[in-house]
Amino acid sequence: MPLLVMKFGGTSVGDLARIENAAKKVQREVERGYDVIVIVSAMSGKTNELVGWVEGTSKLYDAREYDAVVASGENVTAGLMALRLQEMGVPARSWQGWQVPINTTSAHGSARFVSIPRENIDAKFAEGFKVAVVAGFQGLSAEGRITTLGRGGSDTTAVAFAAAFGAERCDIYTDVDGVYTTDPRVSDKARKLNKIAFEEMLELASLGAKVLQTRSVELAMRYKVRLRVLSSFEDTDENSGTLVCDEEEIMESKVVSGIAFSREEAKITLFTIEDRPGVAQAIFGPLAEAGVNVDMIVQNISEKDYDDSHPGAVTDMTFSCPINQVERARKAMEDARAAGVIKYDELIIDTDVAKVSVVGIGMRSHTGVAAKMFKALANEGVNIKVISTSEIKISVLIDRKYMELAVQALHDAFELEKA
Repeated sequence: MPLLVMKFGGTSVGDLARIENAAKKVQREVERGYDVIVIVSAMSGKTNELVGWVEGTSKLYDAREYDAVVASGENVTAGLMALRLQEMGVPARSWQGWQVPINTTSAHGSARFVSIPRENIDAKFAEGFKVAVVAGFQGLSAEGRITTLGRGGSDTTAVAFAAAFGAERCDIYTDVDGVYTTDPRVSDKARKLNKIAFEEMLELASLGAKVLQTRSVELAMRYKVRLRVLSSFEDTDENSGTLVCDEEEIMESKVVSGIAFSREEAKITLFTIEDRPGVAQAIFGPLAEAGVNVDMIVQNISEKDYDDSHPGAVTDMTFSCPINQVERARKAMEDARAAGVIKYDELIIDTDVAKVSVVGIGMRSHTGVAAKMFKALANEGVNIKVISTSEIKISVLIDRKYMELAVQALHDAFELEKA
């Protein structure tokens, strides 16, 4: 039988009525002739509740016990979904991660997949079961302990199962009806995309679009798993939602497919550092060790400074990072200076910035995208602080107060409201 993977997020299974609604969508796919693997998240709010219980019990908790507690939310949903399907006459069985087994690394809280053997689930399909309901977000370490994959891990679980079982498609059901050209709450001209390439979706996810978890898109791109993003709360058919696929499936791409943004950004500048080989390593090595996720980097042109404190060439270095990592970054730089690893005169932190990006695989073969972007921002009086580019993306750091204006201006400039 053809096989389909269907994933339901926390809001899609938030109570018994929503679980029943999701089960009806599964039943329709079974009636169309599919065997179905359903991946479920914990009911909305439950993971936060479980995390709160752990932290309320032990501030310096054992990561293995944390995983054992936090993974239980998905187990409850899987059992309830299987029961609902059985009540509807659909032969279904629930599976916890250790029962499959979903083999992972031993990095508790951020485990990665090692293998997903097919034998146990295939045997149940052979017996006549039509649906395997699998608890997402969890796995089993080589030591036999429950592991979890990190937030958003159920998306990644769904893609991994689609790859392991050669599924025809992986449908991700969520509280939005697809991937939009930008957030509809920021621009009322935002348009739902029928198709988007893996690379574009990966960029949008990494830049702050919260429709899909970044690791899930990486995995889908690697194994060519066709993803479809759909709403749990609307009637759907084979043309609903947004298909995330290989760019060969997209006949003609627009130059720019979407505008992404992130409010949670900070800009950090180190003034008057030595311009010498190894200085970048002296800065970004300690930042990496401190777990700071550096994004945009700009180094100024070197200047000569022959006074006693700076007997050679000096420069400035600016980089951005998530705003919740600022204090880690500050401490890493101050510790590095105290240890003599690096010298700088001043460290300035700006936490009132936002990142806005244009993304599109069509940028590979078209010129003038940067010029159009910068003109649109200039026309609105938006000053650019930092610029970063890749083959299919241009990102700028701007004052946060102009973020929504910038998104709307760029959406209009690239006429993304038009199909």
